[in-house]
Amino acid sequence: MYSLDFGTTNTLLGRWIHTKHPETLSLPGLSVPNLPMIPSLLYVHDAQSGQVSVGHEVMAQGLDNSSDPRFFSNFKRGIGSSVQGFTPILDGEEVTFEQVGSWFLQRVLGKLAQQENPFEDLVLTVPVNSFEPYRFWLTGIAQSLSASKIQLLDESTAAALGYGLRTENLMLVIDFGGGTLDLTLIQPAFADDRPVGFLVKWGQKVLGQKDQRTPIAKVLAKVGLNLGGTDIDGWLADDLAKEHDLRPPQRLQRLAEQIKVRLSSETEVEETFGGKEDTTLTYSRQRLEQLLAAQGFFDQLSEAVERINAQARQRGIEEQDLTAVLLVGGTALIPSVQQWVRQKFPTPKIYSDRPFDAVVQGALYLGRGFQQVQDFLYNSYGIRYWDHKQACHNWHPLFKAGTPYPTAKAYELVLGASVSSQPSIELVIGEWGNANEATEVFFDGTRLVTRKTSGNTPDVRSLNDTEEGRTIARLQPLGYPGKDRIKVLFRVDEQKTLRIIVSDLETQKILLEDTPVVELS
Repeated sequence: MYSLDFGTTNTLLGRWIHTKHPETLSLPGLSVPNLPMIPSLLYVHDAQSGQVSVGHEVMAQGLDNSSDPRFFSNFKRGIGSSVQGFTPILDGEEVTFEQVGSWFLQRVLGKLAQQENPFEDLVLTVPVNSFEPYRFWLTGIAQSLSASKIQLLDESTAAALGYGLRTENLMLVIDFGGGTLDLTLIQPAFADDRPVGFLVKWGQKVLGQKDQRTPIAKVLAKVGLNLGGTDIDGWLADDLAKEHDLRPPQRLQRLAEQIKVRLSSETEVEETFGGKEDTTLTYSRQRLEQLLAAQGFFDQLSEAVERINAQARQRGIEEQDLTAVLLVGGTALIPSVQQWVRQKFPTPKIYSDRPFDAVVQGALYLGRGFQQVQDFLYNSYGIRYWDHKQACHNWHPLFKAGTPYPTAKAYELVLGASVSSQPSIELVIGEWGNANEATEVFFDGTRLVTRKTSGNTPDVRSLNDTEEGRTIARLQPLGYPGKDRIKVLFRVDEQKTLRIIVSDLETQKILLEDTPVVELS
């Protein structure tokens, strides 16, 4: 059993084979020496053949130059997003972020397969607010490498399982990495640490345990933001460029990251920026705190906490009911972030001793069958229709954000033909998040950044808008306007897959029997 935590800044691998506990793996050449982290970096040598360097290889060869269009960092943010601006053309090929991510993970998982036993079981962790296109892309990479059984788990939920605090019964996980901030309120349940055998199917019984049920970890509330260490690096680079009149500021990005990391243990640091003439850059922890405040960083943190508190109150849970706060991710190590957490949550126990490996190791508990996660839909889902009043397409909700799955009952919809001799009925399924979380991904020079969009319109993404995907019923005889023709029942199963049953009301035939349409986030 293996796990993968694909991060914006670093990527980690975990395994649980013969050991009694999960462990984090190193891949020689790709991982940082003496550390299990694989930097999420890639350099394209030849786009046509897919010849690339990844991870520490890029740094060891001195290829991590942000002004070089063949060098990619923070590319996770662009995967599954509509990127504003250009995508680079290398060796006559347009290089998308999905392609960059595929090259990166294929090298990582390919090398893992070479040095380890064949990995048929793989647990992938994903950000709380990720959309279905990203999850579909990620599982597709794993399937292409012969992983026959794949499970997905929110990163912050995995972190709660990874900390393994047996005495705590209501945890808030603050997972603050390079690209995202995820907050999850979780009520864990733990099994015996002993291996329990081969998991027949996720969420069901395990061989050798006839009367023992898999413990259930309940996700009670969750909030995600596109905010992370990469944003801080960009703000810091811009601040340094403005002070010293250094252009373009994108060249300072890597140096800004080094300054940020050093300021977690030092109150003032000095670095040298090489150019036509070397420039000495001095920065203090106090100045970084002032910069974060000026950028509205702490305001966004407070807004996220208020939103998760609102979700908790709907379940009858108050802030004083918390028993622990778990800090995960490199950005959670920034002293001003830890100080902010202590001010916000003065009573609960605060744990920060496993910022990097809690996610990848916690995912293995799910894969081994020690935990079953009872979760809910983070985004909303619905069908597209033509709004005659607005003269445009709009969306009718089927399942709103916060709906527990598997759903307790099916959603029923009756449809008719809209034109004479209509041969089929089509439905386009859409997914949309909270309007307050809507962001856009764009290029600032060679730097890929995200920006929160204004307005109250959510980001809606079609999930099956292809000629084959959107057709749910072939009509025989042909359909005509004026009467109901088909009935559709929608439900979400325990694997978070949207399924439909389609009945022809005229012929009394079942056209589709519990058929999967799309996997939901």
